[in-house]
Amino acid sequence: MKILIVDDSATDRMIIESMLEDYHTLTASDGLEAMQLIETTPDIDLMILDLNMPNMDGFQVIQSLKNNPKYSSIRIIILTNFDEIDNEVKGLKLGAVDYIRKPLNIESLRIRIDIHLKLKEVQKKVERDNERLDSMVLKKTKELIATRDITIHALVGLLEIRNIESHNHTIRTQKIMKMLCEHLKKKKEYKDILTDHYIKELVTTTPLHDIGKVGIPDNILLKPGKLTTEEYEIMKNHVNYGVKALENDLYDDEHIPSFIKTAIEIVGAHHEKYDGTGYPLGLVGESIPLPGRLMAIIDVYDALMSERVYKPAYGFSYTIEYIKKESGKHFDPKIVEGFLEIKDEILEISKRYVQELVKEEA
Repeated sequence: MKILIVDDSATDRMIIESMLEDYHTLTASDGLEAMQLIETTPDIDLMILDLNMPNMDGFQVIQSLKNNPKYSSIRIIILTNFDEIDNEVKGLKLGAVDYIRKPLNIESLRIRIDIHLKLKEVQKKVERDNERLDSMVLKKTKELIATRDITIHALVGLLEIRNIESHNHTIRTQKIMKMLCEHLKKKKEYKDILTDHYIKELVTTTPLHDIGKVGIPDNILLKPGKLTTEEYEIMKNHVNYGVKALENDLYDDEHIPSFIKTAIEIVGAHHEKYDGTGYPLGLVGESIPLPGRLMAIIDVYDALMSERVYKPAYGFSYTIEYIKKESGKHFDPKIVEGFLEIKDEILEISKRYVQELVKEEA
């Protein structure tokens, strides 16, 4: 434990220092010297501080320490004269933890110092324990994030193995989701909703939007032609399959992890339409969860721009005109507006990852 004794009286400094010979002590004759010592010896635990000093008085020292967070752990006992009650109150209000009056009562001062050093030791122990807990929490958080990401990649891998989706479709939709969200958050209506944390969840869970398709038979899923009415009804079940795959009876609504909630909203609502003609619930307007409204336009855009077993790739102009035409019908008009504002940047994502796919196949 290090104790700094600050007093312009050499006699008082000597008396206090001799009383504390079993501690590591430093001395200063005024506030300026004290601040220089603190700068070079940052691990001081306790300061015994006279208030009435030349150059820089005790009040100024306390205020300087208060203004610098790295010195907030130094406990200060102020020394006052017997009739300086106002100074005692002022010093305590500024941040001192205790006071002792002059002429010094050595026994009283020693008891108070011992008490505050014990409190400081307890404080240090709490800080060390908190650091260990923070480290453990950080480690567990990283493990949970890794587990989440591995699980998502494994689930998406099932789609890729069955040739339901390409790896580049996953990359494109994630990058478009990020770009669209980052753009929308600049707008007043989204700035408080699309936080950095929420955007990260949306981007991370985007690849799961069609995970339920693993439950659809190949003769329907990979059919090169148009689906019959009966086949289409079976295909629509992929939404419920995906939601059920993510739901877990171990969690109630209050304790379900937020990223699972986001994933369920993406999976369960990305085929809803703004005018209420979508599925599975026929939700209307903003009753459709935001992740579903975002995923709807991203998924349709990428589907139109990409070749599928049942259709060729359509051009960018056709795709943009389709999105414009479906504003207020299939898509949320506000999201369409934001999408169109960055359509050229989105096209660059499509071009980049289609080219990479061609290179991989070459």
